[in-house]
Amino acid sequence: MTGRGTDDPEGKAAFREFVRAHHPDVGGDPAEFAEGLARFRAREPAESEVDSRYDAPVSFVVNRRGIAAVLARWRRHRRPPRVR
Repeated sequence: MTGRGTDDPEGKAAFREFVRAHHPDVGGDPAEFAEGLARFRAREPAESEVDSRYDAPVSFVVNRRGIAAVLARWRRHRRPPRVR
């Protein structure tokens, strides 16, 4: 179908043409539409079950609170500019 990583313009065009012609909302037969979707899904490569976007390590950020945080913000604010 037209999922992520699909760079086949002819395949995308064929899928869109099929959907426009056979979708039940435009008067197509629902059973024929389901069969066609199954055929298109069988032609595309199976997606990997593990999505690598979520493999990054988890890091936690602790924001300081109280007087130490107030002083740190004040010092950053009062610091001279870093331009020459």
